[in-house]
Amino acid sequence: MPAATTSGSADTPKLTEAQSLAKSSPEKAEAIYKDVLSRHPGSSEAAMKTFESALIGLGGLYRDQNKANELAELVGQTRDSLSGFAKAKTAKLVRQLLDLFSGIPKSLEIQIAITRSCIDWANRERRSFLRQSLETRLVALYMEKKTYFEALQLVNTLLRELKRLDDKLMLVEVQLLESRIYHALGNVPKGRAALTSARTSAASVYTPPALQAALDMQSGMLHAEDKDFSTAFSYFVEALEGYHAQEDKQKATAALQYMLLCKVMLNAGNDVSSILLSKHAVRYAGPGLDAMKAVARAHENRSLEEYEKALTKFRWNLGADRFVASHLAHLYDAMLEQNLVKLIEPYSRVEIAHVAKQVGLDTHQVERKLSQMILDKVIVGVLDQGTKCLIVYDEGERDGGYDAALETIEKLSNVVDVLYTNQASMLE
Repeated sequence: MPAATTSGSADTPKLTEAQSLAKSSPEKAEAIYKDVLSRHPGSSEAAMKTFESALIGLGGLYRDQNKANELAELVGQTRDSLSGFAKAKTAKLVRQLLDLFSGIPKSLEIQIAITRSCIDWANRERRSFLRQSLETRLVALYMEKKTYFEALQLVNTLLRELKRLDDKLMLVEVQLLESRIYHALGNVPKGRAALTSARTSAASVYTPPALQAALDMQSGMLHAEDKDFSTAFSYFVEALEGYHAQEDKQKATAALQYMLLCKVMLNAGNDVSSILLSKHAVRYAGPGLDAMKAVARAHENRSLEEYEKALTKFRWNLGADRFVASHLAHLYDAMLEQNLVKLIEPYSRVEIAHVAKQVGLDTHQVERKLSQMILDKVIVGVLDQGTKCLIVYDEGERDGGYDAALETIEKLSNVVDVLYTNQASMLE
């Protein structure tokens, strides 16, 4: 025991040296960290703390250098050395090491592989809590990879196990993931049901601020899918406050983007301007908010050309987020429809090429949209393929005789039902 303590104390200056060399000479820092980790952590608190610092330090060094394979090897090699640590401490260290992968680009496949490996190790070591935590992480990775079938299978297994164990906090996380999976698959009713279950479970346990913010974010997204943008905006405000408190810049920026999107969908251009002048918008200013500002301006001007320019200029910022891209596509269709209705209103017959020139779009694109509008009965008319013209008809007045006939038939049906009931009672 004393030897381990001495070893831990002796290695402290080395760790300080390695931290100072991390940026100027990463190779030397790596060698020092490996030297400390080459010795068994022992059983003393000082030695374990030194081993832990060296482990996280080396992991951080690999993250900064984008060395995903080396980080994966480090996780695999040091797992057995952690057997002397308390289970809670081991779980924390493994999760910390796996968290380091998030800072390495294009490391998703490696993350999935090492997480599966850690799950197998946790099974062998009979560490159920760690295994469940890692499986929850694996679900999130599957979602990022968009392999929703595997994610849903794992979620169903976890839900059965967690409900039996009554682990409410992890249950909330898994139910939230289930909601996000169904939402990504386009099954909004099941996504809403899973979110309701998550909120019910969260009501009976302390929910960390980050998890609460994630629940608010998902609630806002599902309300937006139902076109209830006012309620969605309120949830996004709550999510922004939660992520801001956690100093999660990426998710706070996303919540702010969604807030602006809601205001655009509600035709509230003035509110967009006021939000962009708020303290949060100033703090999280960047291409994402600039993109939403350009979209809001184009929508306010009712300019399809300006709208398309904004989508082209900020295609990486707007197209990467499926939720934003989906609603902007609906907004584009609505704007195009409004412009076309306004353009063809004075005409009874108009060339499609002329309409396309006025809106600044391709002829085939306009023809396809006009066909859809005719089928949806937004306009009453036909497309003459021979002359490439749209023929618009005056919408005839509804014949009141049809309504009167339907009303008479309904009353006769009620009379027949009453007579049938009376006859049946007499026979009894």
